[in-house]
Order: sequence, then structure tokens, then C-alpha cells
Amino acid sequence: MLRLASLTLALFAVLAATPAAFAQSEEEVSASIESIQGDSEGFFELFGLMQDAMMFGDPTTIAANVAYPITIKANGEVYDVLAEQDMIDNFDTLVSAEAQEAIRTQDVADLIVTSEGVGFGDGKVWVSNICDDDSCSQTHWGIIAINN
Repeated sequence: MLRLASLTLALFAVLAATPAAFAQSEEEVSASIESIQGDSEGFFELFGLMQDAMMFGDPTTIAANVAYPITIKANGEVYDVLAEQDMIDNFDTLVSAEAQEAIRTQDVADLIVTSEGVGFGDGKVWVSNICDDDSCSQTHWGIIAINN
């Protein structure tokens, strides 16, 4: 019984230490974005625009930064949004209050950075550095997925 208690305490100590082991600084996230996606400066411009748009209730700014066409999962449905005006007209249906809050309150240190993009709110919204030409010499950051 004493051995089981010791193992339980050891496991608890490992689990309690785990979040700190995975915590990232803003500098580490920025370096990760730069090395995986490139143009971290462009990312942070979009990051600021998105947070300001959510703070001031501005769907036009969000819609202007979407990579169209985009597939959006919302309200148990899948929507194919083809144009900016469609996004603006249906914003509250397409971007849930939870997703809006996730964007507004996103902490840089808690972003998800992968080769596919950068995730906000545990993957509710994804942005990526998108190639503008075949050589990918010109890029821009855009919203590529919304999963409400």
C-alpha cells in the first residue's frame, strides 16, 4: 500500500510539473512562427488587427483578412463562404461569440503553431502565411479556418 501511495505521489508531481514544462514565452512563440511559417512580423500585424476588430465589434476587418473561399464550421453546420460581403452579412452566424472571445483574449504564449498555421482559442480560428505566387516570394497572412 505504501508503494502505491509513493507511485501516486510521484505521478502527481510529474503531472503538476507538466504545464510549466510546456509553457512558452512570447519570444519563443514568435521564433516558432518565424521558423515554421515565416514573416512573424506580418503575423503580429494580423494578430493586432484581429484583436482590435473583436474588441470594437468590427466584422469588416475580420472579413477583409479571410482567405476566400473558406469553409467555416458553425452551429453544427458547414458553410462555404465565397466572398467578403457574405462574411460580413453573416458574421454573427459564422463566428460564434466564443470564437470572437477567443480572438479578443488570445495570449501570444498560448497560440498553437504548426506547419499548417497558427491557432487561436485552442483551434477555433486558424491563420496562415499564404503564398501569393508559385515561388512563394510574396506572402500575406490570412484567416484560413474557423471552427466554432
